[in-house]
Amino acid sequence: MKILFLHGWHSVPGGVKPSYLIQHGLEVINPKLDDDDFDLAVQSAQELFDLHQPDVVVGSSRGGAVAMNLLPHDSKIVLLCPAWKKWGLAHHVKPNTIILHSRLDDVVPFQDSVDLARESQATLLDVGHDHRLADPQTLEVLLWACKLPATSEPIPEPDDQLPLSEDASYLCDSCGEEIVIPLDLTEGSSQTYVEDCPVCCHANIIHVHIDSNGHASVSAEPEQD
Repeated sequence: MKILFLHGWHSVPGGVKPSYLIQHGLEVINPKLDDDDFDLAVQSAQELFDLHQPDVVVGSSRGGAVAMNLLPHDSKIVLLCPAWKKWGLAHHVKPNTIILHSRLDDVVPFQDSVDLARESQATLLDVGHDHRLADPQTLEVLLWACKLPATSEPIPEPDDQLPLSEDASYLCDSCGEEIVIPLDLTEGSSQTYVEDCPVCCHANIIHVHIDSNGHASVSAEPEQD
């Protein structure tokens, strides 16, 4: 899989996020973009886009605005805290775009991504603790977003997709009660942990798997003494 990664303002190639994608087997084209001339940055990114025809374009902050201004949008787009209201003329993205943004971002308002997702029918995921989105859990979500199969249909909104705040359930092996648990995509697509049943207090080993479409399956088995 080939990624065109467009860095933010006054950032440099080879940062934590593109390096993480490379470490996980993805081919990443990570050019240095002009920090002073936005049009020149778009032109440089467009030339690389046309040359390499990447599977995914990832744009971080100002690089997100650059990504939004590329033509044509034949590749899947993943935006990280996109500063689209500050740079460029594009105010929409295609419906299957994934936007990662933290509510705690003090550089680009989270509401900007809420507005973009609403107007474009894109998928917005609230992840991370700041503007950088470089913590381990968010990096895992970024990798998941890049690997998510491209589709001509809009990706389901988070409430339909079970990624960050939805619930799932399992049957306690000891008492047979259906137990509802929250799901958290930032913990990874495959999760295993021990939880006491809130009804009978017996410990269960919980297995969670979230597939590439965001659908979750949960199973449980009793913890062995």
